[in-house]
Amino acid sequence: MSAPPAPLVVSASIVAVEGLLLAGYGVLEAAAISTGRVTMGATTAIFFLAYGVGLVSCAWGLWRLHSWSRGPVILAQLIQLGVAWSFRGGETTLIAAALAVAALVVVVGVLHPASTRAIVGDET
Repeated sequence: MSAPPAPLVVSASIVAVEGLLLAGYGVLEAAAISTGRVTMGATTAIFFLAYGVGLVSCAWGLWRLHSWSRGPVILAQLIQLGVAWSFRGGETTLIAAALAVAALVVVVGVLHPASTRAIVGDET
């Protein structure tokens, strides 16, 4: 197996950080479950844990040049762009900008020609 190209390494690294942050949020949410909101707290914690673990596994897939990981990563970044759009304006503009920049860097890195060649290979 060849080494992943630099754009793919950057994308995989950002996705791994996103996944770890989401999983960490899931753990914090699980720790904050109170008797008044058990169902909401548990489902939120499970969702963020699963989403985070899924992103980390997709980041590993990108690093290992597995083509199956590209689709979920692109979808997650499109969702993140939507979240960034909803955070624009006011005190959350900086958060929106950070989310949007990270998502765009990941999408560009995953769809970069060198990344596509490494993942898909030469099909000519």
